[in-house]
Amino acid sequence: MLKTYHGRCHCGAVRFEADIDFTQSTYRCNCSICRRTRFWPAVVKPESFRLLAGQAELTQYLFNTQKNHHYFCKHCGVRSFGVGNETPMGKVYGVNVMCLDDVTDEELASAPITYVDGRNDNWQNAPAIFSHL
Repeated sequence: MLKTYHGRCHCGAVRFEADIDFTQSTYRCNCSICRRTRFWPAVVKPESFRLLAGQAELTQYLFNTQKNHHYFCKHCGVRSFGVGNETPMGKVYGVNVMCLDDVTDEELASAPITYVDGRNDNWQNAPAIFSHL
């Protein structure tokens, strides 16, 4: 069931809301950027994501294919969300669930997680070892 959550970066310069269904899978990936930033996204469609404040406070990082847009707050460095432009689901927003202000510990603990092997471009499968993700 979709529920509207409110999120922000650490300093509050970037604020957003997103409609998320925590009965659907969240994701953990072992690619270089997700591993280094410990990014834990819930995937939402563009119409379910609304940037409320801080567009000018975001900096964008692109690498590799430059298809995925990684956004960070210029002030505190937190990666609140990103945009996947060419995914099997089309364009999607990856909302960092740890940046949500009103998600409960119970919702996070019960959220299903799909582990993906981005390090080896094997996005449809889990890596052999993923308990550290």
